[in-house]
Amino acid sequence: MSNQNYVKLFSPDKYLFNAVIIFVITTLFYFFGASLRLIDELSLFWPLNAVLAALFVRNRPVYYFVCYSAMVVYDAFTTHWGWQSAIINLSNMVFIIVVARLLLRYSRTQDESNWALNAFNLFYTCLIGSILSSLLGSIGSTGPSSDYRQFLSLFTDWFGEQFSTGVLMMPFLLMATWPQWKALPDFHLSKIYPLLGVIVSVIASVVIGGAGSLAFPLPALIWCAIRYPLPVTALVTLLTGGVEIILLANSIIAINPNMPLVVNEMFSARLGIATMAICPLIVSVSVDAINRLIKQTSLRADYDYLTGIYSRSGLYEALKNKAPLMHQPNQKLCVMLLDIDYFKRINDNYGHECGDIVLAAFARRLSQTVGNEGLVARLGGEEFVVACSTRSEEEGYAFAEQIRKDIELTAFRYQQQTLFITVSIGLAATSTENQTLLDTFNSQLVQADKYLYLSKRNGRNQTSMASLTECVINN
Repeated sequence: MSNQNYVKLFSPDKYLFNAVIIFVITTLFYFFGASLRLIDELSLFWPLNAVLAALFVRNRPVYYFVCYSAMVVYDAFTTHWGWQSAIINLSNMVFIIVVARLLLRYSRTQDESNWALNAFNLFYTCLIGSILSSLLGSIGSTGPSSDYRQFLSLFTDWFGEQFSTGVLMMPFLLMATWPQWKALPDFHLSKIYPLLGVIVSVIASVVIGGAGSLAFPLPALIWCAIRYPLPVTALVTLLTGGVEIILLANSIIAINPNMPLVVNEMFSARLGIATMAICPLIVSVSVDAINRLIKQTSLRADYDYLTGIYSRSGLYEALKNKAPLMHQPNQKLCVMLLDIDYFKRINDNYGHECGDIVLAAFARRLSQTVGNEGLVARLGGEEFVVACSTRSEEEGYAFAEQIRKDIELTAFRYQQQTLFITVSIGLAATSTENQTLLDTFNSQLVQADKYLYLSKRNGRNQTSMASLTECVINN
């Protein structure tokens, strides 16, 4: 998916390989769910449908028949359901197809990552898929002549399991990524506090009991949503909800201590856990959206929209961050102010589109020439600045001349035209020992502006600075 390292199992052109992978996944998860069956057709957990729905959201839905065949084949060898197997497994396919198609339909009108992040859409897609799947599965299991009370009991159990498993698993499955171990941040003990809060709250649910105890983990899960990325929050929510369902089914969390858990209480508990799981996901989505907005705002403030290099404010922030590196004894801060010569002629002769292309290409070339030796920013219009640290004014001057000559020899392309430009440079350099790096930069920028004016007045395409008695003009 997009620029994210989402887990992908299918190869677009390897149809047989894909079919085998789907068949194996279906069989493995079918076996896992079947091993957790509480009564004939119903399982404590049935993760198969959520897993396959997530797979078909990410890939072309051309392998439905493979899934269905794997289910029927498994039942043929392990059960004696006969014709019921066809209907029960068809109900599984109803959940898979409905959820996958609804999420795909939503994704067409949204940014590619939004459908995976939007908990509201996951909630209602799982709700619709669970209702339709449970209706078909209950009819197939009980038969048309069964007592409506048997049908209703089976439907509630079926729906509660499908819905809770779907809501708990789908967010994590849709956001699952391969681990990026090199990109893991430094570990701090404080980062596990929210997770410890979840563990403590689950233990409190066991100790205290009662229906309200199911909501004990909610504050800790919201804490996780604030502190952790969305995929991690989805995983923690999945594990918490799954643990609570297992504890409930085994009466370790006692909703009613005076009597065993009955079907309608398990149904209600599953819905409560699924509904609770939505809350931290909504918080996590909101936090993620806010962080994205802050990042976009920061990028717009710190980087020039046209050239992609630092803006003035971005340069100031970069100078703050690099102060320890550039604020060295016996080093001088060199500030070069660059102005493209006769840039107005480019706009007048070729249009502003050409001017924008030249500015962007100039910024790229300037950044390549400066490299890691300094910082490059656009102050506005055709005016740019380079800040770097050198041992002497002469070294700074030589670096400025290298930049000037490199620009002069660079051919800039616009449509069928080849353009050559020159640049005038004003250079100022001084030590940074007696004042802050930003104060030194601002004072030297004023001086560099004076010498830039001198370069332009003396014929352009040259570098001027204070310690030299004359400007060196390009021959």
